Amino acid sequence: MEHPFAKFVQILGKGKRGVRDLTQEEAHLAMNMILSGQVEPVQLGAFLMLMRVKEESAAEVAGFTQAARELITRPALPTEVNLDWASYAGKRRQLPWYLLSALLLASHNIRVLMHGMVGGSEGRIYIPQALHSLGLKPANSLEEASGQLAQSNFAFIPLSALNSDLDRMLKLKSLLGLRSPIHTVVRMLNPLKAATSIMGIFHPGYDETHQQAASLLGDTNLAVFKGEGGEAERNPDAACKVRLLLEGVAQEEEWPALFPSKHLKDETMDVSKLGKLWNNEIEDEYGKASILGTTAIALRAMGLASSPFEAEVKAENLWETRNRAYLK
Repeated sequence: MEHPFAKFVQILGKGKRGVRDLTQEEAHLAMNMILSGQVEPVQLGAFLMLMRVKEESAAEVAGFTQAARELITRPALPTEVNLDWASYAGKRRQLPWYLLSALLLASHNIRVLMHGMVGGSEGRIYIPQALHSLGLKPANSLEEASGQLAQSNFAFIPLSALNSDLDRMLKLKSLLGLRSPIHTVVRMLNPLKAATSIMGIFHPGYDETHQQAASLLGDTNLAVFKGEGGEAERNPDAACKVRLLLEGVAQEEEWPALFPSKHLKDETMDVSKLGKLWNNEIEDEYGKASILGTTAIALRAMGLASSPFEAEVKAENLWETRNRAYLK
């Protein structure tokens, strides 16, 4: 008898004329089978790479994400999470300044859950390394993340602590040599059902895919844009197209570059500069502009500013009134 999952491989592998997208329902069922261990390894590899060649549709991403979200056991939360922040690319040209954006918001009583990779590509800095430089630690479970959120309004949880199967599939890139739809799905997990999500992309077109998939899932507030290094971090040296969902309404905004010329690559990538900039021990025009620009996009996504200009003014005010003691 034919394996039940074979039909999904067939849909994707019938050639240029026969191939079609999975429906959202089919994608949901396929991912449910994958995450419940009903798929053979050879089927999984074929499925992921056929999907990679075709490129995942918004409906497929919505179905995959729905199945993944359903497997997350959420602890009882004393208060709701305001902002879900995906962090999966790592940084290699500039420091992860966006971490200070998240912490800046948290220091002003906006609860931020960040999730992502603890490592991966050689030569890249991931959030756990940056947290360590600030004297902070990742959470080992959603329960621990909930406690950190209650205490400081911020928590970072590795994907491996959210779903080890998704983490294992994400790491297949080193074997297959290509990204897979899992890279899209994990950015949309929103494990604690935050009211707003922010995520960065690197490959063109995936911003629209995320926006449309979020809409299909009934998510109401979102910001997705091509960020520096693929993270949700505004590159102040370049114009930025931000795709938004604001109360469920899809919008697109052009945010201009903040500098007339580009800055050079950070050759040292010294994560200690994060804490030093927070405490006014150093000056870094690129880092500060990146922090404030990213904070502004988050404020816009949360509906706390009615325009990019207002968001940037509010971000500047948050920075000037920050409590430096928040990061000891």
